[in-house]
Amino acid sequence: MSFKEHPPQPEASPTSPIHVPVLLEVTLQAMQPHLGEKYLDLTAGYGGHAGVFLEHTKNFAESYLVDRDDRAISYLENYRKQGVTLLHTDFLAAAKQLVESDRRFDIVLADLGVSSPQLDQGERGFSFTHDGPLDMRMDRRQDVSAETLVNTSSKAELVDIIVRYGEERRGFATTVAEAIIDTRPLHTTKELAELVKTVYRGPWKKIHPATRTFQALRIAVNQELRQVDELLPLLPKLLTPGGRVGIISFHSLEDRLVKQYFKDQANAGYEAELSVITKKPLDGATYDVHNPRSRSAKLRVAVKK
Repeated sequence: MSFKEHPPQPEASPTSPIHVPVLLEVTLQAMQPHLGEKYLDLTAGYGGHAGVFLEHTKNFAESYLVDRDDRAISYLENYRKQGVTLLHTDFLAAAKQLVESDRRFDIVLADLGVSSPQLDQGERGFSFTHDGPLDMRMDRRQDVSAETLVNTSSKAELVDIIVRYGEERRGFATTVAEAIIDTRPLHTTKELAELVKTVYRGPWKKIHPATRTFQALRIAVNQELRQVDELLPLLPKLLTPGGRVGIISFHSLEDRLVKQYFKDQANAGYEAELSVITKKPLDGATYDVHNPRSRSAKLRVAVKK
């Protein structure tokens, strides 16, 4: 299978909340949706990928769109009117539910990134470039937010979160944790970002000193790595024979889990349930150069044997 080096991307409407879906064209090429196929989007967001895949399959009645963000689910209501089933829950809970109900799909897609509307809405608290409450909950029904972790965790717990999920240097993670404890309570993204910037030693250019701390808190709040780790072995159970699964990851911790699972499948011989299509990930820097938020994206695809 060959892939275009720089496939075209649709332009985002200035009035639309839909972010430009990452790696859209190359994902379509790799997963080859056909008329009548059953589609499952485990992280449907605002329908960036789902809308295009469903245009190819036309099978609304047997397709499912999943998201734990209430605003995304509300935005997807038009798909429900067309017969698509919407599930307002996280992708792991949805996968377990669908496996238990013996549902099988021809295409399963999971885009593990934070959507542009979430990043751009300051009140969601995901980004330090838009001031807002320290929230970061993808599902606003849950109790634990970034504010909870920042203001109640011990120094050791904060260091562990920042090192483990932010891949930050332990020395600087310790400095950040101490500064948080000395300064808290903290309530806004601006307060936390400024605090981290203040204790950072040395110059910085493109990457804000708080980037890794924010990533770490977001992953911890939403239990992202646990979700991915527990989802992976369920994927073959969600697929029909010949069904394809695509996973788009955005940071090394997620991609490492996906890469290892696909590698295990490739090395499992006759016991393998999946055949890996992408020997190397299809990355945004190569296949989606016109979308800035695709730069760190990596797509891996496999097919059910």
